[in-house]
Amino acid sequence: MPNKPLDLIPLTSLKGVGPSLEKKFIRLGIHNLQDLLFHLPVRYEDRTKLNTISSVKLGDHAQICGEIVSSNILYGRRRSLQCLLQDSTGLIFIRFFHFNATQKESLIPGKKIFCYGEVRRGSKGFEIYHPEYKEIQNLDSILMESTLTPIYPTTEGIQQNRLRGLIKQGLEMLHESDGITDLIPIEISKRYELCNLTEAVKVLHNPPTDLELNMLDYGLNPGQKRLAFEELLAHRLCMRKSRIDVAQDSAAACKVNKELSSKFLKQLPFRLTNSQKSVLKDITEDLVKPTPMLRLLQGDVGSGKTVVAALASLQAISNGFQVALMAPTEILAEQHFQNFSQWYTPIELTVGWLSGKVKGPARQKILKDLKSGTCQLLIGTHALFQQEVNYRKLGLIIIDEQHRFGVHQRLYLRNKAAFANLHPHQLIMTATPIPRSLAMSAYADLDTSVIKELPPGRFPINTVIISNQKRREVIDRIRAACIGGNQVYWVCTLIEESETLECQAAEATAQNLVKQLPDIKIGLIHGRMRSEEKNKIMADFKKGTIQLLVATTVIEVGVDVPNASLMIVENAERLGLAQLHQLRGRIGRGNNKSHCILLYQAPLSRNSKLRLSVLRDSSDGFYIAEKDLELRGPGQVLGTKQAGLMAFKVADLQRDAQLLDDVKVSSEIIFQNHLEHIDPLIQRWLSHKEEYVNV
Repeated sequence: MPNKPLDLIPLTSLKGVGPSLEKKFIRLGIHNLQDLLFHLPVRYEDRTKLNTISSVKLGDHAQICGEIVSSNILYGRRRSLQCLLQDSTGLIFIRFFHFNATQKESLIPGKKIFCYGEVRRGSKGFEIYHPEYKEIQNLDSILMESTLTPIYPTTEGIQQNRLRGLIKQGLEMLHESDGITDLIPIEISKRYELCNLTEAVKVLHNPPTDLELNMLDYGLNPGQKRLAFEELLAHRLCMRKSRIDVAQDSAAACKVNKELSSKFLKQLPFRLTNSQKSVLKDITEDLVKPTPMLRLLQGDVGSGKTVVAALASLQAISNGFQVALMAPTEILAEQHFQNFSQWYTPIELTVGWLSGKVKGPARQKILKDLKSGTCQLLIGTHALFQQEVNYRKLGLIIIDEQHRFGVHQRLYLRNKAAFANLHPHQLIMTATPIPRSLAMSAYADLDTSVIKELPPGRFPINTVIISNQKRREVIDRIRAACIGGNQVYWVCTLIEESETLECQAAEATAQNLVKQLPDIKIGLIHGRMRSEEKNKIMADFKKGTIQLLVATTVIEVGVDVPNASLMIVENAERLGLAQLHQLRGRIGRGNNKSHCILLYQAPLSRNSKLRLSVLRDSSDGFYIAEKDLELRGPGQVLGTKQAGLMAFKVADLQRDAQLLDDVKVSSEIIFQNHLEHIDPLIQRWLSHKEEYVNV
């Protein structure tokens, strides 16, 4: 068995692992012995020393042994089992909020135990909640740990002790084998002084006590860096391979129609910024090539991405091809439809609209126009790529707010659009600035363009942080703004990821505001409303019929309301910086100076104060995104936990950002000289995941 490749050894080969436990491991992304050995600790604890009860301090992770003096079940808000533990120096409580009958019967006065946990303040003195413990016969016969104790990511039904025991079995099998195959070429290992992979895995699971705990906690140990490097390299190779595959496809080469572009630009009430012209040059050059464009267009909220997309569409349409623009919500899609119709109708181009609510004869007409080629640009939601929708010659796909769409949606979209062995060009837009480290990892297969300046006339938004205790003053400010002819957003958020609860909170807030502001016309919009209802509310707000709009974060991606100059975000401390910045961008679109009030529930944690102050002091979306990444991690910043874009086992994009340039160089070396290493590396790190590539 040990001589087999580790990724071919099933978990059931380990003692104590049956089908039921195997399913629980799969929830952790662990499918085989190799996955188990790559399941690294999140932190370590020093359990090589024994603490006396009298020596422990608040916040210590202490290891103590003693005799149970008393044991009682306490009834309050939560039932708990509390035991009083004594050694020769003092007394301490241990408490279990989750316990069973066996524990209750075994943890009785006179029983001697050995336990470990964090010291907290209780009502009657120091307590340790849910300590790891074991019963002992003799206080003098304690065998202390000889290495630092690893603490692993786990899931329901898999306890730390059990996980450690199984990993110990895995390490014994590793010892009997030839080790883990090193897939990084020797020249790269030498160049970057990478340590041996097998030794790295052994040390990280059983670190000797002379290893610095801080180095391990901060991911700076050479073993951690070795595995993080390989994982980042595998992701990079996967992205690069995808890009090479796309480059081998054929696409429609679209020449620039200067006459049509000139007509379009002349009718605009504004001039393009230099930054818009620069990204447009990138896109134009891509579209002329007979290979598919795959470009990410980043631009802060209000930077003018839509007009760039309109000019890119003209280039495809003037060459006889159709364009599809997909947005994540009907509200946003409808706004695009209105903008493009306003721009395209004067130059005699046809714009169509398709969403779930378009039914009957209207739907049949748009489907017919698409198939015949009469409809040159189709705008809508994911309905654009339903089975019944057929294009005559689709040459360009534009995806707005791409992180709202899953990988499979984009793949289906690309495949559906292919015709005559030609693949569509793709322009992917986002108003969420992406930090460099994320871009290098998540979007390595994309060319990137950034609109770095706002159009002239856009004022920076004044942002203030105010305690909820001053809510009365905020309401007075809303009244003054509405009387002055301006419009206001009030955004409700909840800490729970529950759309239902968030909607309930918005409804309650709207009712209270109606009572406090009887002369103000107040509207309500949330995610559980029907599309028709939401669209009507947003239309009324845009017309000015509604003065104050109470909303959930559904308006993060929403319509432009130039008259909206004040936004209140309730419980702002519960949102990420990137999302707050996106919400804030809903105002400041007119000629009036705009203000954003971040309303927080006191007291604020140090981390929350830091985050909100970043938003108050900066309007630079990229700086804000970098800070968001630093404080919350990549999954939260890009919504990747929901969208399934990427997830790392070992690497941390913020912590390991300094590795990314070396990883990039290494990936090029492998593509040039070591092609045989590409698939094994991808297989090792991404075999049980979705294809995390931007197709």
